[in-house]
Amino acid sequence: MTKIIEFSKYTRVALILSAFLIVGSLAGTIALGGFNLGIDFQAGLSQRVEINPSRIQVEIGQVRSALTEVGGVGAEVQVIGPPAEQNFSIRVRDNGSIDNFEDTVGSEILQTLNSVLGAGAVTVLERSYVGPRFSADLTTQAISLVTLAMSLVLLYLWIRFRFAYAGAAILALVHDVLFMIGFIGLFQVEVTSATIAAVLTIVGYSLNDTIVIFDRIRENELVMGESKLQVVIDGSITQSMSRTLITSLTTLIAVVSVYIFTTGQIQDFALALIVGIVVGTYSSIFIASPSFYGIVKVLKNRAKRKEETGKKPVVKKGPAKA
Repeated sequence: MTKIIEFSKYTRVALILSAFLIVGSLAGTIALGGFNLGIDFQAGLSQRVEINPSRIQVEIGQVRSALTEVGGVGAEVQVIGPPAEQNFSIRVRDNGSIDNFEDTVGSEILQTLNSVLGAGAVTVLERSYVGPRFSADLTTQAISLVTLAMSLVLLYLWIRFRFAYAGAAILALVHDVLFMIGFIGLFQVEVTSATIAAVLTIVGYSLNDTIVIFDRIRENELVMGESKLQVVIDGSITQSMSRTLITSLTTLIAVVSVYIFTTGQIQDFALALIVGIVVGTYSSIFIASPSFYGIVKVLKNRAKRKEETGKKPVVKKGPAKA
């Protein structure tokens, strides 16, 4: 029989570490002035341009310095694709001070680059504009989507297992989402639709890991009926460990490859997935299972108190003496 690893010994350390990292990252996000919202969630113009490599060779620093005053707020510039192709993504946020922002700022970007790099050196490949109302609606929809996904998870687990399992899984998912939010804010990863997709992907990934362990716990509760629940949980995690590590490592190899060989939003998406996979695996072991044990313990103590209360004799008071 495989030796059972006593994961429960490290529960308190894991909870303190998680609390420290989450609170610290959220505090750091506030200190940095909030999240680095992309054009999807903050009104602005996104323009993709090509600087003809046969006419002039430029570095991203030159493009950034040329556009520091565009739109009154400056532009965010990223390289798209191989550097030799000289394709750049240029984003300018709309603070509401410029009328007809899309055309005005779009023309300003083109004129500024042509004046610095030479007439005809720049070609606009793509342009898109997100207005203030649309960006606000998209933010609301993103929050609603994450909330709905977690509510459906709770309902699914409540039906498939029992309340203690569902509550523990939700606590683990809340942990993962808060950790991801803190990481994104602390390292100023640009918040785009791809970032939200990464968070939802990690919710599903972490939940899958958690369900595998919970399923094993439910089976072992019958097989190891005479053992303490903590021993059953530790044994179930130990039995699931090889599957959990193999799945996580193979997924990480694929995602790390995407991160290394891509740029822009896809790279940010891959980075969020890398962090999420590690955190999701960790939470399935050190957050979800201890939470399940804690909820079961609370429910048993509550039932015991009710039972003891019900057994107490009821003293009937007679009429007061004259």
